[in-house]
Amino acid sequence: MPRVLYIDDDEGLRTLTRRALRRRGYEVTTAASADDGMALLDEDRFDLVAIDHYMPGKNGLEALAMIGALDAPPPVVYVTGSEETQVAVAALKAGAADYVVKTVGEDFFDLLASSFEQALERRALLAAKDEAERALRASNERLAALLKEANHRVANSLQIVGAFVQMQAASVTSEEAKIALKDTHQRITAIGQVHRRLYTSDDIETVDMAEYLGSFIAELEATWSTPGSPRLIRLVADNLRLATDKAVSVGVIVNELVGNACKYAYGAGESGEIRVFLSSENGAFRLRVEDDGRGFDPANSPKGTGIGTKLIRAMAMSLKAEIDYGLGPAMQVSVRAPL
Repeated sequence: MPRVLYIDDDEGLRTLTRRALRRRGYEVTTAASADDGMALLDEDRFDLVAIDHYMPGKNGLEALAMIGALDAPPPVVYVTGSEETQVAVAALKAGAADYVVKTVGEDFFDLLASSFEQALERRALLAAKDEAERALRASNERLAALLKEANHRVANSLQIVGAFVQMQAASVTSEEAKIALKDTHQRITAIGQVHRRLYTSDDIETVDMAEYLGSFIAELEATWSTPGSPRLIRLVADNLRLATDKAVSVGVIVNELVGNACKYAYGAGESGEIRVFLSSENGAFRLRVEDDGRGFDPANSPKGTGIGTKLIRAMAMSLKAEIDYGLGPAMQVSVRAPL
């Protein structure tokens, strides 16, 4: 049975209201003033409060403000006279759940009980909504934690696989096999870097591309530079975040283009610069890799195994990207894809 506190200075109406609402399924406690009502609220818990506007001492609006300041205030139904529309509006603006016009007779008690029922239903719906939101937040937090752990494990596994590939490269004697394993290791690194950033970042859905490419390109520069043939790789990147799958595709493309430039753009003993640009433009992003080397013709047969070219095409397809091979004395490859 819902517990109601009814505050009204009219003793006779308080008695009638208590009896009428009891017949309608409510347990009613009454108070003659705002201060008496607040004392009862301090001592006990009520599901709902009804307040008359005109009372000795503090009026109904002042009592409404005092109730609203409680830690967990119950819903309040405001009781006004028939000509007091402005008072009713002021009460609703101050936080009342509803208002009922005071009249003489059973109609008043029916309206009061109906208003109580609606106020309690709204309160129950809000409580259910809050509980559902709390459960959803908790579920999202658990899923985020699981996803971070999954990314952590994937990154660690890829690091182990990369180490195995390096060990294999160190044990083979064929220069062609060494280069192929070196390429494989860099492809693994490109993907592992993405997962490493996902489990160390608060954002588990997107990757900061400037940060990711900056770190990855530093590894590429160290990998492909030799004492006799240094390679300088320069990055210019806009502040851009991409979804995880897009970041992986971009990383693989950068790895293949930069690796090809490091291997084929400059001769043995030559130093050379490779430049990587990433920019956003009109709902899309553009990746451009260029060097000052010998240039190449994409129509010619690949100098290596051709796997790199196939990977670039596959990653571009996953990005729904267009590839533009600039023809000229040096290499320039541009990839444009929707954000």
